[in-house]
Formats: sequence, C-alpha cells, structure tokens
Amino acid sequence: MECFERIVQFEDIIRNEKKTVTVTEVMQPSYGLYVWPSAPVLAQYIWHKRDQIKGRKILELGSGTSLPGILAVKCGGNVTLSDSEDLPHCLENCRKSCQANGLLDIPVIGITWGRFNEALLDLPPLDIILGSDCFYDSKDFEDIIVTVSYLIKQNKDAEFWCTYQERSSNRAVDVLLLKWGLECEIVSLDSFDADSPTLCGSNLPGNHTIHMFIIRADRRYKEK
Repeated sequence: MECFERIVQFEDIIRNEKKTVTVTEVMQPSYGLYVWPSAPVLAQYIWHKRDQIKGRKILELGSGTSLPGILAVKCGGNVTLSDSEDLPHCLENCRKSCQANGLLDIPVIGITWGRFNEALLDLPPLDIILGSDCFYDSKDFEDIIVTVSYLIKQNKDAEFWCTYQERSSNRAVDVLLLKWGLECEIVSLDSFDADSPTLCGSNLPGNHTIHMFIIRADRRYKEK
C-alpha cells in the first residue's frame, strides 16, 4: 500500500506560536487510513484550548491518522492513541504518524467500541477523551457511547471532545446519551475559528457540515 504524508499547520500570529503535524495517509477505502473532514476541526479546537491541554491525560478513540491526538501531544498532553483491536492496519497507521513526528514513545492500544477488553480496563486515569467522526455508521453509535460512558464513569470529571460530519438529520444520539447517563454541550465552530472550509493549511473540512460537541456525565447522576 502506498503511503502519503499530509502536513497540517497550526499558527497563532498574535502569540507567535506555531505547530506542525505530519500524518500518514493510505489512499484505500478503509475508514482509518486518511484524514476525514472532522479531524482538522477537532484539532483546531485542541489548538484553541492548548493551554488547557498541557499535562492532561488524554485518550483518542478511533485515532486512524491520529491528527488530533498528535497535536495534543505537541501541546503538552499525555496522550494514548487507540483504534480497533480488530484493525491492526489502523493501529500500524497510528504508529506511522507518530514516527513521522518523531514521537516514538506514544502508547498505541487496541480498543474496540462496546468491547471491554484488557486495554480498556487497564487505562490510567483520564481527563479528556478525543474522537473525530466516530459517529459514522449508525450501527456503531451505541457501542461508542457505551465505551465513552464507561470511561466517564471511571473518571467522573472527564470530557469527550468530539466532532462529526452531518450526514443525516435523523442520526441523533440524544436518546442514547440519556440512556447511558451523559449530557452534551454543542460548541459553535466560530467560537474557536473553525467556521471555514480550509483549516490548518489544509483543504479540509471543505463544504461539509461539521459539528463539535462536548459530552460529560449527566449532572443529575453526577450529584448523586
């Protein structure tokens, strides 16, 4: 399989700060092997919140090319990358993206949504969970939320920072969030300078409709 490297740049002219992330893409029809439109939007949010990232314990779910997770590392986060244990090629792509950025000690583990394996159960405490375009196939929605719910129950103040590309207005997750004791805050893209078809020096997200939200423990359950 032929690999390509995509260079993504983040810059704050006012603060004179700049970060560059190189990710490895494989042009074949597999979910986790190229950058989806939601990933630069989540990465832009991480860049906007970089002062809050430093020193935080972070897990990225469905990492694939690992753009958000690697940027979080470069912003000082203690990051673990993950993808399905059933997709070794995606896990290997995570490692290749780490290598492309000279990050040779970043943990890459196999976590399959909805499955309680050893890698999931042995995770250290977490502050932030990341996920870009995890909500792609509706058959996976509850498995994703089950995994996130478990992680937040283990880390009651943790947040799930998530972006997704709107494909149908009928594919809402509100009922599932309520079922699993979670609540959602919608984050406006213009609040972190992500309301643009071109972000971070890339041609993404293009004209796709991207949403950003933060999922937390439902306060009604948290207070009990």
